[in-house]
Amino acid sequence: MRAIRAIGRPVLRLTRTLGAVTLFALQGLGGIGRPAAIGRQIVQIGWLSLPVVGLTALFTGAALALQIHSGGKRFQASDVVPAIVAIGMVRELGPVLGGLMVAARVASAIAAEIATMRVTEQIDALVTLSTDPVRWLVTPRLWAAILCLPVLVAVGDIIGIMGGWLVGTGSLGFTSATYIANSWAYLEPWDVTSGLLKGAVFGLIVALSGCWFGMRAGRGAAGVGRATTNAVVAAAVGILAANFVLTGLFFE
Repeated sequence: MRAIRAIGRPVLRLTRTLGAVTLFALQGLGGIGRPAAIGRQIVQIGWLSLPVVGLTALFTGAALALQIHSGGKRFQASDVVPAIVAIGMVRELGPVLGGLMVAARVASAIAAEIATMRVTEQIDALVTLSTDPVRWLVTPRLWAAILCLPVLVAVGDIIGIMGGWLVGTGSLGFTSATYIANSWAYLEPWDVTSGLLKGAVFGLIVALSGCWFGMRAGRGAAGVGRATTNAVVAAAVGILAANFVLTGLFFE
């Protein structure tokens, strides 16, 4: 019985946590956020994340082109560089790396902001004023992240393919017309659509992680620091796990 209790206790704790997070997400998504608040969060989450997502995609596409060309020469298949860069960016690297970069920037910021409000009792003040803190703080961030991440993924895909194009035409011997033609010839609409759908799911995971840990932060500066750290770690692990599940569903 002692061994069964040792196994069952963490399983029950995990089940309770997953259920609580699911109910929290449904409560946040079920509310109607204020348009002005959603607009501000779109600027914070989407527009201000564009530089880091763009730079990450640019260097990833360029490095991917170099790696594929180097490996392809072993099999006399270096001509597939444009196609593999394009497919790899839109299916996998664009959504995942874009989500991770946004998680590093946005999940930490959301958790720190809401945790600070928890520590300074601003959330308690909202409850005292008969204002739902979830609808006021969580709903705009969830919807803004869901709307912004697919756009960031699309921009990252374009910039990543451009990074491969720069390397391919600059040092790998491709002409511009050949590289562009080979890139688009092997792309299918579902490749792009699946990446955008992944971006929407990753956006929900990022915002949900920041809001969840921020709303449950402990007291003091240490509580804010733990909430921020836990939010980033949970968002990153959640993105990687969700990517595996979605890839299996989309391309099985």
